[in-house]
Amino acid sequence: MSPSPLLLSPALLSPAIYLPVYLQAVRAGFPSPADDYLDAPIDLSRTLIQNAPATFIMTVAGNSAVDVGIFDGSLITVDRSLLPRDGDPVVVDVNGERSIKIFRLSGGRSSLAYGNRDYPDYDPGPDAEIDIFGVVTNAVRRFRR
Repeated sequence: MSPSPLLLSPALLSPAIYLPVYLQAVRAGFPSPADDYLDAPIDLSRTLIQNAPATFIMTVAGNSAVDVGIFDGSLITVDRSLLPRDGDPVVVDVNGERSIKIFRLSGGRSSLAYGNRDYPDYDPGPDAEIDIFGVVTNAVRRFRR
């Protein structure tokens, strides 16, 4: 079964929407005394997107990258201008099928791996056609609509 065609276009940055940012990080463990000081507001799109003409936003389907914080339904930003480094999640086409894998570099040789320890080792085979679409730079997970 061949994948359905995707219509892709680069991310567009519209007029800035500035959101307030607290100076103090929110604790995910034991609470500390409240710190209500605000930092300068940020434009979230410019924080998440460094190179708009080369950046695409995609929706994730599946759980092969949960160990790197990319979950089913996450929105990811993918920058096509970046060269992958060891450990980077990448969007890759293997034999025409697009998916997320972890880029591995060892001894000058590159390989791909799943980002889910419950999955077996990833082996596309010696004759696989592999094309790295881009490097995943962010993942946004919605908890509530």
